[in-house]
Amino acid sequence: MIDVQHWLSALPPGVVYLLVAGVIGVESMGVPLPGEIVLVSSALLAATGVVEPEWVASAAAFGAIVGDSVGYAVGRRGGRPLLARLGRRFPKHLGPAQLARAEQSFARHGVWAVFFGRFVALLRILAGPLAGALHVPYRRFLLANAAGGLVWAFGTTYLLYSVGRAAEHWLKDISWAGLVLAVLAGLGSTWWLRRRAHRVESTDDASGEEAASGGRSAASASGGQSAVVASGVEPTRTGEH
Repeated sequence: MIDVQHWLSALPPGVVYLLVAGVIGVESMGVPLPGEIVLVSSALLAATGVVEPEWVASAAAFGAIVGDSVGYAVGRRGGRPLLARLGRRFPKHLGPAQLARAEQSFARHGVWAVFFGRFVALLRILAGPLAGALHVPYRRFLLANAAGGLVWAFGTTYLLYSVGRAAEHWLKDISWAGLVLAVLAGLGSTWWLRRRAHRVESTDDASGEEAASGGRSAASASGGQSAVVASGVEPTRTGEH
């Protein structure tokens, strides 16, 4: 992340804004790119005065909303075959297991998965294409997409900007400590949303295992009754001698 920030500092501010919007936009279309790293690095750069935080946040929100909308359109047109092709091309990020988890989140939470997905790496990439492939109504998708993009972009940028400015003021002689604090603040800004997503995933997995266990129990009981009937022995009835 430090290398990314150093590289961004050598670029003109306008190019930084375009890069933030471009990387986050392409990531939101369904292509695995380090959108969050670029946003965090640019927000920390804004704390040093190289770029303006409002433009960083606006560029990130624009890229997120437009990218997700493009991903939605592509997913709606390409459907499941498109998601399968993406999985074969990026097996570590969009393989069958990751796609199944994302579909499970959509089935359980609907468009809220789009909102919270902006704070989770996997759903941030798959939210648009998957919502389109599942034919989620676009108006509902756009509302959740815009809300999640704005909260994520402006919240992350201004939190890191504020912490970075405070660190620069109080820790002028210990610049590395200020950077560490800023990075920790950035991670903390999405901690509770990520934890919520993981809890949902654990609950879904537990429900699946319980359903499978119930199915096995039913099958075992059915098999036992069939064995009794096949042997020609009738169950003993209470009261008969």
